[in-house]
Amino acid sequence: MATDYDAPRKQDEDNNNQSIEELNGHRSEMQSGAVDEDENAAAESFELPGADLSNEELNVVVLPAQEDEFTCASCFLVRHRSQIAREEGNLKFCVECEG
Repeated sequence: MATDYDAPRKQDEDNNNQSIEELNGHRSEMQSGAVDEDENAAAESFELPGADLSNEELNVVVLPAQEDEFTCASCFLVRHRSQIAREEGNLKFCVECEG
């Protein structure tokens, strides 16, 4: 069966009968005015940019590259040996840098 795409579309009568006020009423019914207290507690724990962190101490354990890893000579990221794209002497380049 052929479809005439230039013909005006039929609209459902239900869509024509709803006013903007009715649609806004349905939307406000779905929204809740209650504030989740857990979200407020989580927001208080976030640090804002420029906050004074001079008294904070960060301890990180740095592991050396493993036997199956290499450091890319271009991006200096530690990657798995399966991502070696090119080697020049002792320098190894990853697939993303050579891509």
